[in-house]
Amino acid sequence: MPNLFDPLPLRGVTLRNRIGVSPMCMYSSDDGRANDWHFVHLGARAVGGAGLVIAEATAVEARGRISPQDAGLWNDEQIAPLARINKFVRAHGAVPGVQLAHAGRKAGTARPFPNEPHRGPLDDAHGGWQPVGPSPLAFDDGWRVPDELSRSDIREIQAAFGAAASRALRAGYQFVELHAAHGYLAHSFLSPLSNQRTDEYGGSFENRVRFVVETTRVLRQTWPDELPLGVRLSCSDWADGGWAIEESVELSRLLKAEGVDIVDCSSGGAVPHAKIEIAPGYQVPFAEAIRRDAAIATAAVGLISEPEQADAIIQSGQADLILLGRESLRDPYWPLHAARALGHDPNALAPAQYARAF
Repeated sequence: MPNLFDPLPLRGVTLRNRIGVSPMCMYSSDDGRANDWHFVHLGARAVGGAGLVIAEATAVEARGRISPQDAGLWNDEQIAPLARINKFVRAHGAVPGVQLAHAGRKAGTARPFPNEPHRGPLDDAHGGWQPVGPSPLAFDDGWRVPDELSRSDIREIQAAFGAAASRALRAGYQFVELHAAHGYLAHSFLSPLSNQRTDEYGGSFENRVRFVVETTRVLRQTWPDELPLGVRLSCSDWADGGWAIEESVELSRLLKAEGVDIVDCSSGGAVPHAKIEIAPGYQVPFAEAIRRDAAIATAAVGLISEPEQADAIIQSGQADLILLGRESLRDPYWPLHAARALGHDPNALAPAQYARAF
């Protein structure tokens, strides 16, 4: 079996190791445009030795942002600052990726910073806007009730995903991930807890997965054949009557047939009071089940912090890729430290300017 520092080929792209930076919102964009914060944040993690650096949830239309400060790829003006970042990331050995997203019924909230004067959903007076979703069901008490999307609305959003993928290619990304997790738009179609439609997009499993399958098809038609495509799933809602791992396995089989190369296995986010059994590596069994039963590569994420833990997940065949979230925020150079801890040469990853440190 491979180890954490073996390369990972995905279509025409090869990651130098099996460590990736999970997409994490920075809530720091300027009308959807990246700035120097993103350059330093993402560039540091490429310098730090990661094989894949995935930029945060990037909205395909303005109303698809979580907060007013979210990243976007809904117009051409947003391409240039991303291209600058991606050129640097590639120059330092990492593959630049982006997560394309639509926040759906969870859109229009304040960024979760400690010093923000408002928390949760924003009203009109504070820069909020009307969200949309598969059904007119608010995420929680005090949240806006989303407008139910019509069939034509759905087609427009799917076209926006395709247009964003085209811009992502022009920006120099080599990996695109569809965000179908954490209660945002695509996930809200999947979960019976947020989807009560009676048309072809609601009810049965085949109908509830239709939005994700169709959107994946749009992305695969736009995204070049030689470049990998991923999907992030919430593999379980952790709630009675919600989306479950068995459905995630079946959907992953369908996504593989549509040209998806890897499933990023997260969980939760559909409802505000889910009972999540959190422990180190608590989501790894989802990655293992999908890898085994759907025969597709998976990424494991969630409370993975120790090099030995990450290496064991790869060597045991539970996942093909480790995505680090908060641990990457704490230590941008985690891959270099992990290489030393596991008996690999950190200088195979470290830039020449840092060689004296290792």
